[in-house]
Amino acid sequence: MEYSLTSEQEELKDAVIKFAQAELNDDMVERDRAGTFSHEGWKKCAEFGIHGMPISEEFGGGGLDLTTTIAVMEGLGYGCKDQGLIFSINAHMWTNSIPLQIFGTPEQKAKYLPGLCNGDLIGANGASEPESGSDVFGMATTAIKDGDDYILNGTKTFCTNAQVADLVMTYATLNPEYGLMGITAFLIEKDMPGFSISKKIEKMGLRTSPMAELIFEDCRVPAANVLGRAGRGAEVFNCSMEWERSCILASCLGTMQRQLEQCIRYAQTRKQYGKAIGKFQSVANRIVDMKVRIETARPLIYKIGWLKDQGKSADMEAALGKLYTSEAFVKNCLDAVQIHGGYGYMTEFEFERELRDSVGSTLYSGTTEIQRNIIARRLGL
Repeated sequence: MEYSLTSEQEELKDAVIKFAQAELNDDMVERDRAGTFSHEGWKKCAEFGIHGMPISEEFGGGGLDLTTTIAVMEGLGYGCKDQGLIFSINAHMWTNSIPLQIFGTPEQKAKYLPGLCNGDLIGANGASEPESGSDVFGMATTAIKDGDDYILNGTKTFCTNAQVADLVMTYATLNPEYGLMGITAFLIEKDMPGFSISKKIEKMGLRTSPMAELIFEDCRVPAANVLGRAGRGAEVFNCSMEWERSCILASCLGTMQRQLEQCIRYAQTRKQYGKAIGKFQSVANRIVDMKVRIETARPLIYKIGWLKDQGKSADMEAALGKLYTSEAFVKNCLDAVQIHGGYGYMTEFEFERELRDSVGSTLYSGTTEIQRNIIARRLGL
Protein backbone atom coordinates (compact mmCIF):
# COMPACT_ATOMS: atom_id res chain seq x y z
CA MET A 1 0.00 0.00 0.00
CA GLU A 2 1.38 3.36 -1.05
CA TYR A 3 -0.05 6.39 0.75
CA SER A 4 2.33 9.05 -0.57
CA LEU A 5 0.73 11.60 -2.86
CA THR A 6 1.62 12.03 -6.51
CA SER A 7 3.01 15.34 -7.72
CA GLU A 8 -0.39 16.15 -9.25
CA GLN A 9 -2.15 15.46 -5.94
CA GLU A 10 0.37 17.61 -4.06
CA GLU A 11 -0.15 20.45 -6.53
CA LEU A 12 -3.93 20.28 -6.09
CA LYS A 13 -3.54 20.20 -2.31
CA ASP A 14 -1.24 23.24 -2.41
CA ALA A 15 -3.67 25.06 -4.71
CA VAL A 16 -6.60 24.58 -2.33
CA ILE A 17 -4.47 25.81 0.60
CA LYS A 18 -3.65 29.05 -1.25
CA PHE A 19 -7.28 29.45 -2.34
CA ALA A 20 -8.62 28.94 1.20
CA GLN A 21 -6.09 31.28 2.82
CA ALA A 22 -6.94 34.01 0.33
CA GLU A 23 -10.72 33.62 0.13
CA LEU A 24 -12.29 31.93 3.18
CA ASN A 25 -10.96 33.43 6.42
CA ASP A 26 -12.29 37.00 6.53
CA ASP A 27 -14.04 38.09 9.76
CA MET A 28 -13.82 34.56 11.15
CA VAL A 29 -14.09 35.58 14.81
CA GLU A 30 -17.18 37.70 14.18
CA ARG A 31 -18.84 35.15 11.92
CA ASP A 32 -18.35 32.49 14.59
CA ARG A 33 -19.74 34.79 17.27
CA ALA A 34 -22.82 35.53 15.15
CA GLY A 35 -23.20 31.97 13.87
CA THR A 36 -23.22 33.19 10.26
CA PHE A 37 -23.14 30.69 7.40
CA SER A 38 -20.96 31.93 4.53
CA HIS A 39 -22.98 31.66 1.33
CA GLU A 40 -20.12 33.47 -0.41
CA GLY A 41 -17.59 30.94 0.86
CA TRP A 42 -19.91 28.11 -0.19
CA LYS A 43 -20.09 29.39 -3.77
CA LYS A 44 -16.34 30.03 -3.94
CA CYS A 45 -15.63 26.45 -2.84
CA ALA A 46 -18.08 25.16 -5.44
CA GLU A 47 -16.43 27.25 -8.16
CA PHE A 48 -13.05 25.81 -7.13
CA GLY A 49 -14.59 22.36 -7.64
CA ILE A 50 -14.68 21.11 -4.06
CA HIS A 51 -18.36 20.15 -3.86
CA GLY A 52 -18.20 17.90 -6.88
CA MET A 53 -14.80 16.31 -6.40
CA PRO A 54 -15.91 12.65 -6.02
CA ILE A 55 -18.84 12.94 -8.44
CA SER A 56 -18.74 11.72 -12.03
CA GLU A 57 -17.86 14.30 -14.68
CA GLU A 58 -21.06 13.27 -16.46
CA PHE A 59 -23.02 15.13 -13.79
CA GLY A 60 -20.73 18.13 -13.40
CA GLY A 61 -18.31 16.66 -10.88
CA GLY A 62 -14.56 16.39 -10.90
CA GLY A 63 -14.42 12.60 -11.15
CA LEU A 64 -11.61 12.47 -8.57
CA ASP A 65 -10.69 9.30 -6.72
CA LEU A 66 -11.14 9.25 -2.96
CA THR A 67 -7.43 9.56 -2.14
CA THR A 68 -7.22 12.79 -4.13
CA THR A 69 -10.42 14.05 -2.52
CA ILE A 70 -8.98 13.34 0.95
CA ALA A 71 -5.81 15.24 0.02
CA VAL A 72 -7.85 18.26 -1.10
CA MET A 73 -9.91 18.21 2.09
CA GLU A 74 -6.72 18.02 4.17
CA GLY A 75 -5.47 21.08 2.32
CA LEU A 76 -8.80 22.84 2.88
CA GLY A 77 -8.52 22.19 6.63
CA TYR A 78 -5.02 23.65 6.64
CA GLY A 79 -5.92 26.80 4.74
CA CYS A 80 -9.48 27.45 5.92
CA LYS A 81 -10.24 28.38 9.53
CA ASP A 82 -13.99 28.12 9.02
CA GLN A 83 -14.56 24.61 10.34
CA GLY A 84 -18.32 25.16 10.16
CA LEU A 85 -18.21 25.77 6.42
CA ILE A 86 -16.05 22.68 5.92
CA PHE A 87 -18.45 20.64 8.05
CA SER A 88 -21.40 21.82 5.93
CA ILE A 89 -19.56 20.85 2.74
CA ASN A 90 -18.81 17.39 4.16
CA ALA A 91 -22.44 16.82 5.13
CA HIS A 92 -23.52 17.95 1.66
CA MET A 93 -21.10 15.66 -0.21
CA TRP A 94 -21.20 12.45 1.80
CA THR A 95 -24.87 12.26 2.82
CA ASN A 96 -26.43 13.71 -0.35
CA SER A 97 -24.22 13.64 -3.43
CA ILE A 98 -22.57 10.26 -2.87
CA PRO A 99 -25.81 8.35 -2.06
CA LEU A 100 -27.41 9.96 -5.11
CA GLN A 101 -24.53 8.89 -7.32
CA ILE A 102 -24.62 5.32 -6.00
CA PHE A 103 -28.37 4.69 -5.57
CA GLY A 104 -30.07 7.36 -7.68
CA THR A 105 -32.04 6.71 -10.84
CA PRO A 106 -30.78 8.36 -14.05
CA GLU A 107 -33.56 10.93 -13.66
CA GLN A 108 -32.65 11.72 -10.04
CA LYS A 109 -28.98 12.08 -10.88
CA ALA A 110 -29.67 14.38 -13.82
CA LYS A 111 -32.06 16.50 -11.76
CA TYR A 112 -30.00 17.01 -8.61
CA LEU A 113 -26.30 16.20 -9.01
CA PRO A 114 -25.31 19.12 -11.30
CA GLY A 115 -26.73 21.62 -8.81
CA LEU A 116 -25.15 19.86 -5.86
CA CYS A 117 -21.79 20.00 -7.64
CA ASN A 118 -21.89 23.65 -8.76
CA GLY A 119 -23.22 24.98 -5.45
CA ASP A 120 -26.66 26.03 -6.70
CA LEU A 121 -28.20 23.40 -4.42
CA ILE A 122 -27.31 22.84 -0.76
CA GLY A 123 -27.88 19.38 0.64
CA ALA A 124 -28.85 18.31 4.15
CA ASN A 125 -29.40 15.01 5.92
CA GLY A 126 -32.29 14.11 8.23
CA ALA A 127 -31.62 10.86 10.07
CA SER A 128 -31.42 11.37 13.85
CA GLU A 129 -34.62 11.81 15.85
CA PRO A 130 -35.23 13.39 19.27
CA GLU A 131 -36.09 10.10 20.95
CA SER A 132 -33.84 7.63 19.12
CA GLY A 133 -30.43 9.35 19.14
CA SER A 134 -27.71 6.93 18.05
CA ASP A 135 -30.36 4.23 17.48
CA VAL A 136 -31.02 5.68 14.03
CA PHE A 137 -33.07 2.72 12.85
CA GLY A 138 -35.37 3.01 15.87
CA MET A 139 -36.99 5.97 14.11
CA ALA A 140 -40.59 7.01 14.61
CA THR A 141 -40.99 8.96 11.34
CA THR A 142 -43.45 7.09 9.14
CA ALA A 143 -44.07 6.94 5.39
CA ILE A 144 -47.51 5.72 4.33
CA LYS A 145 -48.08 4.85 0.66
CA ASP A 146 -50.90 6.86 -0.90
CA GLY A 147 -51.30 6.21 -4.60
CA ASP A 148 -48.19 7.47 -6.38
CA ASP A 149 -47.04 9.34 -3.27
CA TYR A 150 -45.86 8.73 0.28
CA ILE A 151 -47.16 10.70 3.27
CA LEU A 152 -44.41 11.42 5.80
CA ASN A 153 -44.98 12.31 9.45
CA GLY A 154 -42.32 12.81 12.08
CA THR A 155 -39.45 14.94 13.34
CA LYS A 156 -35.71 14.90 12.65
CA THR A 157 -33.08 16.67 14.74
CA PHE A 158 -29.39 17.65 14.53
CA CYS A 159 -29.90 18.35 10.82
CA THR A 160 -26.82 20.12 9.43
CA ASN A 161 -27.55 22.78 6.77
CA ALA A 162 -31.29 22.62 7.53
CA GLN A 163 -31.99 26.35 7.30
CA VAL A 164 -30.14 26.80 4.00
CA ALA A 165 -30.85 23.45 2.35
CA ASP A 166 -32.59 23.00 -0.99
CA LEU A 167 -32.58 19.21 -0.85
CA VAL A 168 -32.83 16.97 2.21
CA MET A 169 -32.04 13.28 2.33
CA THR A 170 -34.26 11.77 5.00
CA TYR A 171 -35.38 8.37 6.22
CA ALA A 172 -38.72 7.01 7.36
CA THR A 173 -40.23 3.61 8.13
CA LEU A 174 -43.01 2.04 6.12
CA ASN A 175 -44.02 0.11 9.23
CA PRO A 176 -42.15 -0.06 12.57
CA GLU A 177 -42.92 -3.79 12.72
CA TYR A 178 -40.77 -4.33 9.62
CA GLY A 179 -37.62 -3.26 11.47
CA LEU A 180 -34.69 -2.56 9.14
CA MET A 181 -36.69 -3.80 6.16
CA GLY A 182 -39.14 -0.93 6.57
CA ILE A 183 -36.61 1.91 6.40
CA THR A 184 -36.83 3.94 3.19
CA ALA A 185 -34.74 6.89 1.95
CA PHE A 186 -36.47 9.96 0.48
CA LEU A 187 -35.30 13.06 -1.38
CA ILE A 188 -37.17 16.06 0.03
CA GLU A 189 -37.28 19.38 -1.79
CA LYS A 190 -37.54 22.43 0.45
CA ASP A 191 -40.91 23.59 -0.93
CA MET A 192 -42.77 20.27 -0.63
CA PRO A 193 -46.10 20.75 1.18
CA GLY A 194 -46.01 19.59 4.79
CA PHE A 195 -42.23 20.01 5.16
CA SER A 196 -40.89 22.75 7.43
CA ILE A 197 -37.84 23.81 9.43
CA SER A 198 -38.38 24.08 13.16
CA LYS A 199 -36.21 25.71 15.81
CA LYS A 200 -32.58 26.63 15.18
CA ILE A 201 -30.18 24.56 17.28
CA GLU A 202 -27.42 26.46 19.09
CA LYS A 203 -24.11 24.59 19.32
CA MET A 204 -20.92 24.66 21.35
CA GLY A 205 -18.84 24.74 18.17
CA LEU A 206 -19.13 24.64 14.38
CA ARG A 207 -21.37 27.66 14.79
CA THR A 208 -21.07 28.80 11.17
CA SER A 209 -22.69 25.54 10.08
CA PRO A 210 -26.47 25.94 10.52
CA MET A 211 -28.44 23.22 12.30
CA ALA A 212 -32.15 22.80 13.05
CA GLU A 213 -35.01 20.36 13.41
CA LEU A 214 -37.08 19.13 10.46
CA ILE A 215 -40.82 18.68 10.72
CA PHE A 216 -42.92 16.44 8.47
CA GLU A 217 -46.66 16.96 8.84
CA ASP A 218 -48.55 14.99 6.20
CA CYS A 219 -45.68 15.79 3.86
CA ARG A 220 -46.56 14.44 0.42
CA VAL A 221 -43.54 13.03 -1.41
CA PRO A 222 -43.75 11.52 -4.91
CA ALA A 223 -42.71 7.89 -5.17
CA ALA A 224 -40.21 9.10 -7.78
CA ASN A 225 -38.31 10.70 -4.88
CA VAL A 226 -37.58 7.41 -3.15
CA LEU A 227 -33.82 6.87 -3.26
CA GLY A 228 -32.97 3.26 -3.92
CA ARG A 229 -35.67 0.70 -3.23
CA ALA A 230 -38.55 1.07 -0.78
CA GLY A 231 -37.63 -0.82 2.38
CA ARG A 232 -33.90 -0.70 1.56
CA GLY A 233 -33.11 2.67 3.11
CA ALA A 234 -30.81 1.10 5.70
CA GLU A 235 -28.47 0.20 2.86
CA VAL A 236 -28.45 3.82 1.67
CA PHE A 237 -27.84 5.13 5.18
CA ASN A 238 -25.04 2.70 5.98
CA CYS A 239 -23.34 3.52 2.70
CA SER A 240 -23.48 7.26 3.32
CA MET A 241 -22.16 6.82 6.87
CA GLU A 242 -19.20 4.76 5.68
CA TRP A 243 -18.29 7.47 3.18
CA GLU A 244 -18.83 10.23 5.73
CA ARG A 245 -16.78 8.53 8.44
CA SER A 246 -14.09 7.87 5.85
CA CYS A 247 -13.65 11.49 4.82
CA ILE A 248 -15.16 13.94 7.27
CA LEU A 249 -12.00 14.20 9.36
CA ALA A 250 -9.57 14.60 6.46
CA SER A 251 -9.79 18.37 6.91
CA CYS A 252 -8.90 17.95 10.59
CA LEU A 253 -5.52 16.57 9.54
CA GLY A 254 -4.82 19.90 7.88
CA THR A 255 -5.99 21.88 10.90
CA MET A 256 -3.82 19.77 13.21
CA GLN A 257 -0.80 20.37 10.95
CA ARG A 258 -1.41 24.13 10.96
CA GLN A 259 -1.75 24.13 14.76
CA LEU A 260 1.50 22.19 15.12
CA GLU A 261 3.39 24.70 12.99
CA GLN A 262 1.90 27.61 14.95
CA CYS A 263 2.90 25.99 18.25
CA ILE A 264 6.46 25.36 17.06
CA ARG A 265 6.86 28.99 15.99
CA TYR A 266 5.46 30.22 19.28
CA ALA A 267 7.66 27.87 21.33
CA GLN A 268 10.73 29.08 19.43
CA THR A 269 10.02 32.81 19.95
CA ARG A 270 8.16 33.08 23.27
CA LYS A 271 10.66 33.44 26.11
CA GLN A 272 10.33 32.78 29.82
CA TYR A 273 13.10 32.83 32.41
CA GLY A 274 15.57 33.92 29.75
CA LYS A 275 15.03 31.18 27.17
CA ALA A 276 12.53 30.03 24.52
CA ILE A 277 9.72 27.99 26.09
CA GLY A 278 10.39 25.19 23.58
CA LYS A 279 13.53 24.45 25.57
CA PHE A 280 11.40 23.43 28.53
CA GLN A 281 10.70 19.70 28.38
CA SER A 282 7.07 20.09 29.45
CA VAL A 283 6.37 22.30 26.42
CA ALA A 284 8.51 20.31 23.99
CA ASN A 285 6.79 17.07 25.01
CA ARG A 286 3.36 18.51 24.20
CA ILE A 287 4.56 19.49 20.73
CA VAL A 288 6.08 16.05 20.20
CA ASP A 289 2.77 14.45 21.20
CA MET A 290 0.96 16.67 18.68
CA LYS A 291 3.34 15.50 15.96
CA VAL A 292 2.90 11.84 16.88
CA ARG A 293 -0.89 12.09 16.74
CA ILE A 294 -0.81 13.70 13.28
CA GLU A 295 1.59 11.11 11.89
CA THR A 296 -0.50 8.23 13.21
CA ALA A 297 -3.86 9.70 12.17
CA ARG A 298 -2.86 10.52 8.60
CA PRO A 299 -2.15 6.93 7.42
CA LEU A 300 -5.41 5.76 9.01
CA ILE A 301 -7.38 8.24 6.90
CA TYR A 302 -5.41 7.67 3.69
CA LYS A 303 -5.72 3.90 4.05
CA ILE A 304 -9.48 4.35 3.76
CA GLY A 305 -9.01 6.23 0.49
CA TRP A 306 -6.70 3.53 -0.83
CA LEU A 307 -9.15 0.75 0.06
CA LYS A 308 -12.17 2.42 -1.51
CA ASP A 309 -10.18 3.36 -4.61
CA GLN A 310 -9.42 -0.35 -4.90
CA GLY A 311 -13.15 -1.13 -4.72
CA LYS A 312 -12.80 -2.69 -1.28
CA SER A 313 -14.88 -2.23 1.86
CA ALA A 314 -13.52 0.20 4.42
CA ASP A 315 -16.21 -0.16 7.08
CA MET A 316 -13.93 -1.01 10.00
CA GLU A 317 -11.12 1.22 8.74
CA ALA A 318 -13.54 4.17 8.57
CA ALA A 319 -14.53 3.55 12.18
CA LEU A 320 -10.88 3.24 13.22
CA GLY A 321 -9.97 6.47 11.44
CA LYS A 322 -12.95 8.34 12.85
CA LEU A 323 -12.32 7.11 16.41
CA TYR A 324 -8.61 7.85 16.54
CA THR A 325 -8.51 11.08 14.55
CA SER A 326 -11.41 12.71 16.41
CA GLU A 327 -9.82 12.03 19.81
CA ALA A 328 -6.39 13.09 18.54
CA PHE A 329 -7.91 16.34 17.22
CA VAL A 330 -9.37 17.24 20.62
CA LYS A 331 -6.08 16.48 22.39
CA ASN A 332 -4.06 18.54 19.91
CA CYS A 333 -6.41 21.48 20.35
CA LEU A 334 -6.05 21.25 24.13
CA ASP A 335 -2.26 21.14 23.78
CA ALA A 336 -2.29 24.16 21.47
CA VAL A 337 -4.27 26.13 24.06
CA GLN A 338 -1.95 25.04 26.88
CA ILE A 339 1.24 25.86 24.97
CA HIS A 340 -0.02 29.39 24.34
CA GLY A 341 -1.08 29.80 27.96
CA GLY A 342 -3.43 32.71 28.62
CA TYR A 343 -3.19 33.77 24.99
CA GLY A 344 -4.47 30.36 23.91
CA TYR A 345 -7.58 30.96 25.99
CA MET A 346 -8.30 34.27 24.30
CA THR A 347 -10.78 34.46 21.41
CA GLU A 348 -8.50 36.52 19.17
CA PHE A 349 -5.88 33.74 19.01
CA GLU A 350 -8.59 31.38 17.65
CA PHE A 351 -7.40 28.21 19.39
CA GLU A 352 -10.40 28.25 21.74
CA ARG A 353 -12.76 28.17 18.76
CA GLU A 354 -10.90 25.28 17.21
CA LEU A 355 -11.11 23.43 20.53
CA ARG A 356 -14.88 23.98 20.61
CA ASP A 357 -15.14 22.83 17.02
CA SER A 358 -13.04 19.72 17.67
CA VAL A 359 -15.34 18.33 20.37
CA GLY A 360 -18.06 17.80 17.77
CA SER A 361 -15.79 15.40 15.88
CA THR A 362 -16.23 12.84 18.65
CA LEU A 363 -20.02 13.04 18.21
CA TYR A 364 -21.06 13.56 14.59
CA SER A 365 -21.14 10.69 12.06
CA GLY A 366 -21.51 8.32 14.99
CA THR A 367 -20.13 8.94 18.47
CA THR A 368 -16.82 7.57 19.71
CA GLU A 369 -18.80 4.86 21.47
CA ILE A 370 -20.56 3.88 18.23
CA GLN A 371 -17.20 3.63 16.45
CA ARG A 372 -15.93 1.29 19.16
CA ASN A 373 -19.07 -0.83 18.77
CA ILE A 374 -18.50 -1.08 15.00
CA ILE A 375 -14.86 -2.07 15.46
CA ALA A 376 -15.73 -4.65 18.14
CA ARG A 377 -18.40 -6.15 15.91
CA ARG A 378 -15.94 -6.45 13.01
CA LEU A 379 -13.55 -8.21 15.39
CA GLY A 380 -16.24 -10.78 16.12
CA LEU A 381 -17.00 -9.55 19.62
